[in-house]
Amino acid sequence: MGKIYLFDVTNRDGVQTAKLGLSKLEKTLINIYLNEMGVYQSEFGFPTTRHERLYLQANLELAKKGVLKPIRLSGWVRATVGDVEAAFRRVPELKHINVSMSTSNQMLRGKFGGKSTLKDIIKSLTDAVDAAKSAGAESIGVNAEDASRTDINSLIEFGLAGRAHGADRIRYCDTLGYDNPFTIYEAVKALAKGTGMPVELHCHGDLGMAVANSLAGAKGAIDGGQDAYINTTVNGIGERAGNADLVAVILAITKSKDFAGKYQLSHPVDLSKSYKIAKFASYAFKVPIPINQPGVGANAFAHASGIHADGVLKDKGTYELYDFTELGRGEPEQVETGREICTGQYSGISGFRHVMDQIIDGFAAEGHSNGDMSLSFRNDKEAGEILELVRYANVEAQKPLVEEELLFIAKYPGIAKKLLTLRPLDGDD
Repeated sequence: MGKIYLFDVTNRDGVQTAKLGLSKLEKTLINIYLNEMGVYQSEFGFPTTRHERLYLQANLELAKKGVLKPIRLSGWVRATVGDVEAAFRRVPELKHINVSMSTSNQMLRGKFGGKSTLKDIIKSLTDAVDAAKSAGAESIGVNAEDASRTDINSLIEFGLAGRAHGADRIRYCDTLGYDNPFTIYEAVKALAKGTGMPVELHCHGDLGMAVANSLAGAKGAIDGGQDAYINTTVNGIGERAGNADLVAVILAITKSKDFAGKYQLSHPVDLSKSYKIAKFASYAFKVPIPINQPGVGANAFAHASGIHADGVLKDKGTYELYDFTELGRGEPEQVETGREICTGQYSGISGFRHVMDQIIDGFAAEGHSNGDMSLSFRNDKEAGEILELVRYANVEAQKPLVEEELLFIAKYPGIAKKLLTLRPLDGDD
């Protein structure tokens, strides 16, 4: 049977959410956490966008250093030769890419003003795939935007054209969350059979079914003889009502009735990283985790009813499908109520060294060596150079940095400098 690959799009679709965003350092930390968790691929940004260029290059450098391995980093572009060429010109080390084109009649009329036909968009798609292959792309996904409102025969034609030119998989985009588990299962199964290609499921939550549709679509792809790739975002953050939540998708795949065991993930996932990545994304996006969020919400393991409390105290399996420790929960969280020294854009060297010493001592007290992230400054000059980068990171994020961000900057100052560098209107590249 086929397998299910986790393909997170927080750093592409999640950051497109209205009124939200992430700094380049925060996007990098998301990639690091996804890698630690065992996520197969991250759509880490837009290689045609000038302000993304140094961030994308920096993350590919981290991949070379082994910090971002084995996770695959892929870019997203429109399915035009111009976009593909710009992407590889600005980010020459890019190896994985998805090229996207709208396919529904609604989009052809409303978005393109009736000036393009299915034949036109397929020609643009195949030219883009050819350009990506010529540029050295190792894997290419072809995205059918608004696939859930596209005739299935048109989708198959679109996918077959991409495959004939070297595309590796087709992304079925339920762009408006229009599908339900029954319709998406049938459509994706037919698409998998008709194209002979693995199918990506990109589902939105406009009708509250993003996770359910993702699983149903994955089942359809596998039943149709192909692998499935499920697009997720951390905490379900995405445009409008959001995307399929990463943790909820993993829980559904591994715990749900008659699905777990039959339809399996391609690679082991460390579910114990769930709470850590959810909390960081909540802080970075400045969006609280919903109290009823599966696995990581404040009430996910809370019991008030007498019958429920009595049952779970006798046997946790009575009212819990899985244990909170599986998600990395259970450790007490401390809140400072006395003196607190923070690092910010106006911090001085004394306060900064104090904060860093506290972080390192905290890791030691917990019995962690902190691995490669442990450090000490030889003198104030060396500490001052790191502090300057920390100040710039605070300017960009406009909030205090978390411990992992401070340690990352101290460990990789050259890459941090690249992440913090913006050069508006400084030429095409």
